[in-house]
Amino acid sequence: MEVLKIAGWVLFYIINAILAFHFLLPVILFILHCFVKKQKNVTDASSTGDENICYAAIITAHKDTRFIPPLVDSFIKQSYNNFILYVVADACDVTGLDYSDKRVVMLRPEPSLNSKIKSINYAIDNFVKAHQVMVIFDSDNLVHPDYLKRLNYYFKKGFKVVQTHMLSKNTDSTYAKLDSLGHVFYTFIERQAKMELGLTSAILGLGIALDTDLYKEISYNNVIGGFDKKLQSQLAIKVKQIAFADDAIVYDEKVEDGAALEKQRTRWIYSYFEHFQDSWNLFAAGIKTASMGRLLLGATMLRPPMFLLISGAFLMMLIALIIKPIICIIWIAILLIFSINFLLIVATQSKQKGIVGSMIYIPLVIFRQVKSLLKIKAAKSDFLKTEHTKIIYIDEILKNEPA
Repeated sequence: MEVLKIAGWVLFYIINAILAFHFLLPVILFILHCFVKKQKNVTDASSTGDENICYAAIITAHKDTRFIPPLVDSFIKQSYNNFILYVVADACDVTGLDYSDKRVVMLRPEPSLNSKIKSINYAIDNFVKAHQVMVIFDSDNLVHPDYLKRLNYYFKKGFKVVQTHMLSKNTDSTYAKLDSLGHVFYTFIERQAKMELGLTSAILGLGIALDTDLYKEISYNNVIGGFDKKLQSQLAIKVKQIAFADDAIVYDEKVEDGAALEKQRTRWIYSYFEHFQDSWNLFAAGIKTASMGRLLLGATMLRPPMFLLISGAFLMMLIALIIKPIICIIWIAILLIFSINFLLIVATQSKQKGIVGSMIYIPLVIFRQVKSLLKIKAAKSDFLKTEHTKIIYIDEILKNEPA
């Protein structure tokens, strides 16, 4: 009985320590960010004009061509000209999508692929020339006119994998702002702060640029869903550092309503559990190789969704209130510090209008995430694709956003 009691206390302290780590890490990263000397913006570096690298930009579209013209338009307006744009129009009617620009290659696979991973591989198999670097996009994305010019700097510096900076294409609804709000926070703690410290950054499923030969080494057990999770875990083991290009901007559409956000979060939660083993493998590799970058990225991948972390913290507070009141007080302090830090990060890092003010609606996100958890079984049989509606051209965005 005494052994069980001791084991119970040990488990209680371990759970508290793990939860506390995830709340305090963003605080530590923000403090270090305030003291780290910032590098000069690479936009001013004349070396970015060297166009010896021919980039392969891959767009994966599925059953919808509405967003292809705006994205192609944003590429045609690139200040860096050495690229080929491969548009994989899977199960799409490509009538009217005929471009005279030889840098735009339209691909329509037969039979339909119904998979982002298969579409990427199809583009690679149909490259019209050798490409040292490939960049992956969703069809609803847009890129800043200097996107490739700024990205080029990082590959000239020797990086093999670079995640570019995603901003919101739309911030005209409450849920779009809330979606953007979360992205601002996670972009800072998972990418920008780590890049400043020389640590490996987390990637996204879009705007990820990488050495083409390196991508060919990636293996997928499942070609449906979880593309970014599998890619991230393997790339982080293969390279010393995944870089983050803060000034290479790609725009992505945010969810417009609660139902869309719920569907999106259901897919994300399912992906978290589905790829738990990949996350653990990366964490273990960080320990084995004594790599702080891999260790922290692995810990990030193992971190449950924020609303589950907050739920866990409150559960520990209630238990502590009964068996160890001092820990309850410590948790109150931790959550207060985390909340203040969250506000500071969003207030100082947000680059778009209206994001900061949306924080008063955060309970809406928590409510929708709880509902999404209850529907997680649906993600096993349905990919739960997020529907996009905003057809916007890059010139319209640039009129309202700082370059």
